[in-house]
Formats: sequence, structure tokens, C-alpha cells
Amino acid sequence: QVHLVESGGGLVQAGGSVRLSCAASGRTFSSYAMGWFRQAPGKEREFVAAISWSGSSTVYATSVKGRFTISRDNAKNTVYLHMNSLKPEDTAVYYCTAGVRVGVWTHWGQGTQVTVSS
Repeated sequence: QVHLVESGGGLVQAGGSVRLSCAASGRTFSSYAMGWFRQAPGKEREFVAAISWSGSSTVYATSVKGRFTISRDNAKNTVYLHMNSLKPEDTAVYYCTAGVRVGVWTHWGQGTQVTVSS
């Protein structure tokens, strides 16, 4: 089992930056692919970014490519989402997820709110 806890959300001005963290419990963190999704009010949850268990492979949604960077530190059981050049449309609850491979997500965190003001 993997328990995920997100942190780092908050209120930021458009054009600003935020780093989200997701701390994972369990000794098998390094064997999981990790990802970030987001859900804006009135919208469905959408994929943002994912990273392989080794960190050698990443994938991004078109809407965030070039602005967001996903990374992980297996020694700290933590995955990060560095968010730059934020836009009001990035406002959402951001969720951390884990799975045996990218696209097969089985564990979810509770989410952290990111609000981007214009």
C-alpha cells in the first residue's frame, strides 16, 4: 500500500510559480510510477504529468508542457510538480497518484488547492 499526502498549494498571482510536493509512505515507493492530475470546479479530473519509477521518463499534458516539470526523489519518497508561468486556468485541486506503471493509477492523495489570480 502507498499513502499519499500532497502539500504546497495556495494562492499565487498569474505568471508566478509554485512547487507541489507529494510525500508517500511505504517501502515500495521507488517501484511506482507517479503522476499528477487536477480538477477545476465543474470540470472532470484531468491528467497533468507523470513520471516513471526511475525518473527516466516523463509525460505531460499539452496544456502544461514547457511550464510544469515533474520530478521525484526516491530517497525521500517524494514526487514534485514545479509549476511556472501559472495562468488563471491552472486553478484547480491538484491530486498526486501512484500506480504500477504510467496510466494505471491505483492510489490517490486527498488533493491540494492551487488558485491563480489574474
